[in-house]
Amino acid sequence: MTTVSMPVPEGEHQIEQIVLGADTHKDIHVAAVLTVTGGVVAHATFPTTTSGYQQLVAWARSLGEVQRAGVEGTGSYGAALARYLQAERFTVLEVNRPNRAVRRRRGKNDAIDAENAARAVLAGEANATPKSADGPVEMLRVFKVAKDSAIKARTQSINQLKALLVSANPDLRDRLAGLSVPRLISACVALESATATDTASVMLYTLRLLAERIQYLTTEVNDLSKRITTAVETAAPVLLQQPGIGPDSAAVLLIAAGRAWVKHRLS
Repeated sequence: MTTVSMPVPEGEHQIEQIVLGADTHKDIHVAAVLTVTGGVVAHATFPTTTSGYQQLVAWARSLGEVQRAGVEGTGSYGAALARYLQAERFTVLEVNRPNRAVRRRRGKNDAIDAENAARAVLAGEANATPKSADGPVEMLRVFKVAKDSAIKARTQSINQLKALLVSANPDLRDRLAGLSVPRLISACVALESATATDTASVMLYTLRLLAERIQYLTTEVNDLSKRITTAVETAAPVLLQQPGIGPDSAAVLLIAAGRAWVKHRLS
């Protein structure tokens, strides 16, 4: 990766206090180091790998005493970097991406964005600690992503099954008409087709396939619901004692606000 830096004057041995800023992306992070008075010390680009994070930290520390780090995108591309820096005992602050007016005024490129992240820390504009991205809350986020996608896929499969029934043979359509969704799924799972070589047998085969898929996804949703409940009970059991808050609502709140904030609000 290319690094652009200002040379350290010969004979200079005093450790200078510096601030780190990071503009985060999927495959690379662009970092900038500033003095506490706002002077630009260096820029560098690092891959989003463990080795890249190690190089970034070593590079920053080689330039001075890093007190704070401003990181953009701590809820997405910058999440892993924020965790790594916190483990390295950096004070990590969440930096909001500049709005369009600010970008037009300051200019737009990755190095400038990294500088602006550091300047936001210096100016006190960045003062929020990133939400924890590990432990029960991170488990909840992962489970919720899987559950939401399973529910979406199940709904899509149910809609596809019902749409196919519209064009099925009248005798089959009449047999399945008026059934509730659970009974419809069970009935379709029980359908038999010796071969899938003609239109009627292909219809039977496809309806059974979709019904089996729906059953599988239902099992998956139920399993993830249990896991979400367990994770909520671990992270903030008091949430489930609040009126109108079930495991899914509690999970959404914990993911959005973070465990520490919820504990504070409910204490």
